[in-house]
Amino acid sequence: MLWAYAFAAPGFVLFALVILYPVARAFQISLYNWSIVPGSASTWLGLHNYGRALHDPIFWRSLVNTGFYMAVTTPAQIVLGLGAAVLLDARIPARGLFRALFYLPVVTSWVVVSLLFRYLFMTDGGLVNWLTGQHVDWLGGRWTALATISILGVWKGIGWSMVIFLAALQGVPVELKEAAIVDGAGPWARFRAVSLPAIRPVVAFVTIMLVIGGFNVFTSVFLITGGGPLDETQVLLTYMYRQAFTFLDFGYGASLSFILTLIVFVLSLAQLRLFRRPGEGTA
Repeated sequence: MLWAYAFAAPGFVLFALVILYPVARAFQISLYNWSIVPGSASTWLGLHNYGRALHDPIFWRSLVNTGFYMAVTTPAQIVLGLGAAVLLDARIPARGLFRALFYLPVVTSWVVVSLLFRYLFMTDGGLVNWLTGQHVDWLGGRWTALATISILGVWKGIGWSMVIFLAALQGVPVELKEAAIVDGAGPWARFRAVSLPAIRPVVAFVTIMLVIGGFNVFTSVFLITGGGPLDETQVLLTYMYRQAFTFLDFGYGASLSFILTLIVFVLSLAQLRLFRRPGEGTA
């Protein structure tokens, strides 16, 4: 038993230094009006920063914007990624090429594609307006800008979902598919009755990861709109970044990070319960 603790100790020490200590330190900062000026004392505020967030209209707007992004991108990536996986699971010509093309956006830098989309949807000189012959201010309005950012998120994330679903589909026992064919089931019936139930845990995993990723959207918003105009497109992470590193209000920024963590934790638990099979988790 002592040997087991000895082997686990280095990993736990590293985990404590890299994860536990920064988290504890950030929570401490969230309870203060934290000052980074040498020789200047920080002021104890208790839970004031958390109460401040509840009365902050920009925080609520940021939460709604983040929820909108998550609600749009998560189902779209699941449906499109699963659809692409089903197609690529079939025997089609150049299947390897299509897999690479679908996955290419995933490995492309967020900075590059964000700046690319910013150019594509510019009001003056943007490729989208030039192709359509319109003069739409895509990035000047709250919902059009969020829609643009959501399109980017879906386009970039389909390949990741596809790879996970494809691996799961290829793990479905062939015997089950053959038995369904013998029973006269068509392709849709086989997918609905055999493949989909078999990959249910993978669907749960992908959904949870995409929800977490949706709530952690930052780079695309920061580079495309910067949270503007007039904080209309702020999301939780950009607003937290602005409070901490623009206004140097580290206490409020830290409190926003813990509120985001709590939201993601509650949603993850809810999804685990939603995807749990009947009878699981009971004695």
